[in-house]
Amino acid sequence: MNFKQGFILIGSILMLSFGLPQDIQKKVDKEIRTTFNIEEFTCNAVSISAEVMQILPSSFGKDNFFEITSNQTRLGYAYVAKAASKMDEFDYLVLLDQDLIVLKAKVLVYREDYGGEIGSKRWLKQFIGKTQDDALVYGDNIVAISGATISVQAMTSAMNNLLKSLKILHSKNIL
Repeated sequence: MNFKQGFILIGSILMLSFGLPQDIQKKVDKEIRTTFNIEEFTCNAVSISAEVMQILPSSFGKDNFFEITSNQTRLGYAYVAKAASKMDEFDYLVLLDQDLIVLKAKVLVYREDYGGEIGSKRWLKQFIGKTQDDALVYGDNIVAISGATISVQAMTSAMNNLLKSLKILHSKNIL
């Protein structure tokens, strides 16, 4: 490993140890305030054992799944992750109520020249109300977007994996 690779590795580890990048955190906070109609809240990382994480289809870590509370009352959960697009990845957020029902899905950062239409409120609203018992099917109950096929399929798959993971976490009394 050369000096540059070592520096990048150490920088990456430090970034991960301090939570979400600041620009992503600001967007997440804004969406929480708007969706839950609150100003003051706390996000606490949900702890999931390594054993359980191995059986989850979605990636969960200390920096991407949070319980949202206000005045010591649980409002819901926030899940932040990345999904693959054609050449890169995009960051997305899913907000859930305390019953694990999707309140909002939002593309936070899209890094491609094409396919950004998946970030439209109109397209993303089809995830609202989905629960751990729903199965999402591209082209059936999830609308296709011409020119954004890869991103639409990636978001659909990511949402399916999240819903399946929530079902497992709920069945194990973690949520």
